[in-house]
Amino acid sequence: MENCLFCKIIKGEIPSAKVYEDEYCYAFRDIAPQAPTHILLVPKIHVANIAEASALPPEAQTALFAAIGKIAAAEKLENGFRVVSNCG
Repeated sequence: MENCLFCKIIKGEIPSAKVYEDEYCYAFRDIAPQAPTHILLVPKIHVANIAEASALPPEAQTALFAAIGKIAAAEKLENGFRVVSNCG
């Protein structure tokens, strides 16, 4: 998507502090964190929000959820973490 901020970040047009990347998704630190660990995880295939995630191929959907666990482990979030999705 031409004007999508996240698509520009994934392409490297806008700098980010990458935390994780695989074939299907990209994770980076929020520039205005609302928590001590605040990481954004986005699919590499453009969807407007989580309500459209069913449009992603099944392997991309699976990769997003697998990435959450991998990121939590890498960030040493043993005491728990929260996953939030904003739409709109």
